[in-house]
Amino acid sequence: MTGTAPAPFTADDYRARMARAAREAADAGLAGLLVAPGPDLVWLTGYAPPAATERLTLLALAPGHDPVLVVPTLEAPDAAKAAGAPALTLRDWTDGKDPYAVTAGLLEPRGRFGVSDNTWAMHLLGLQRALPGTSYAALTEVLPMLRAVKDPAELELMAAAGAAADRAFEEIRTMPFGGRRESEVGADLAGLLRRFGHSQVDFTIVASGPNGANPHHEVGDRVIARGDMVVLDFGGLKDGYGSDTSRTVHVGEPTDEERRVHDLVREAQEAGFRAVRPGVACQEVDRAARAVIADAGYGAYFIHRTGHGIGVTTHEPPYMIEGEEQPLVPGMCFSVEPGVYLPGRFGVRIEDIVTVTEDGGRRLNDTTRELVVVD
Repeated sequence: MTGTAPAPFTADDYRARMARAAREAADAGLAGLLVAPGPDLVWLTGYAPPAATERLTLLALAPGHDPVLVVPTLEAPDAAKAAGAPALTLRDWTDGKDPYAVTAGLLEPRGRFGVSDNTWAMHLLGLQRALPGTSYAALTEVLPMLRAVKDPAELELMAAAGAAADRAFEEIRTMPFGGRRESEVGADLAGLLRRFGHSQVDFTIVASGPNGANPHHEVGDRVIARGDMVVLDFGGLKDGYGSDTSRTVHVGEPTDEERRVHDLVREAQEAGFRAVRPGVACQEVDRAARAVIADAGYGAYFIHRTGHGIGVTTHEPPYMIEGEEQPLVPGMCFSVEPGVYLPGRFGVRIEDIVTVTEDGGRRLNDTTRELVVVD
């Protein structure tokens, strides 16, 4: 795929993110944040260690203090090359030394810290032994919105990822479905995502016929037949930001009931999208979509939340679900994906990524939401 490469994030971008994270930690009553390798570390510093390792790597952020990244000495040269490295201090430790003692010197001895969700238990327990007066809480519990609001550069990347996924759908709909295995169509989808710029394919759900009634069906060896409804749900990362879209196609002409159910889900998806605007609680998006399906008598067959946040991972806060009172803020990105799943028969799901604007919402997917007939 040709095109202009996006401008890389700079040390100033990462400096601003770390400063904001430290401020939000203080506002939440925390002494600081501890961030292990994973999407939070990449978003805050631009650094991804070369491989999963038992050696401690940890970013320490505290209000009023410069960020410090604790790294093994043998990985310090790679860390120093990260785009965000000029915005922090590297503190390395060598094998045979106690990395928890090194880290403990950076922390308030009786502080409460937010910890990234994928921190290894052995590292957290090691810190607790070194500083028994500290306490910890999961980052998604104490700062669930840390990455939720995207800046303009991030929104451009999100839009580009969505456009690439749309191109994959436009290609796959021209290919044969009938007589082929779900796994073959899934492989085609994965190849198309990569052709259009994705470096990582996270999922390619191809759920045909009765398999479509399972929202998280994985591609299998079932041969897709004429008369099947087929749910396609696919996405991954392009230039570090996520795509995720669902469309439901039909092999040959659908029945009146199949068209009716598809039209119902399309109407519900539109209602969820129309509910998006700043200040509205996340749960209102779920309620708007769910009401359409429930009013038509299919409420028992809409068995999952209406949406999830997306950014440097394909699933993250906020969630469009009953009970989530977090207000929508311009720059948030999330899916709107209602569905109806009729056990033993078929399923329908339609999904777009939506971003909140100053006065409503904007779709980041723009392929047709009408029922597409394929061969």
